[in-house]
Amino acid sequence: VQLQASGGGSVQAGGSLRLSCAASRRTSSNNGMGWFRQAPGNEREFVAGISWNGGSTLYRDSVKGRFTISRDNSKNMVYLQMNSLKSEDTAVYYCAAARTAAVASQKASYHYWGQGTQVTVSS
Repeated sequence: VQLQASGGGSVQAGGSLRLSCAASRRTSSNNGMGWFRQAPGNEREFVAGISWNGGSTLYRDSVKGRFTISRDNSKNMVYLQMNSLKSEDTAVYYCAAARTAAVASQKASYHYWGQGTQVTVSS
């Protein structure tokens, strides 16, 4: 499975971005999906996850109410809508496919990773 993340960019604090993740094949039947991020000097951290059918979602506390993860299995796409962006959201964002159909927050639960897209939020 190949994952291609896109949609990153530079925005001012309070702005919005929508990240997209395209999968090379139909992962939707079997895989939960997730978004992670990594800022310079920090470990990669979980941002949001979604189960195979979109029925369950998880978010890290700092993005709850601001970010929304969704998926379109007919297009093999996963999205991350990011609103009310803050400077601390600045990072490289990665999409990933989980080993199982369930939603997951641990890195070890994911086995395919995209290349990352940079998000920069200026205050």
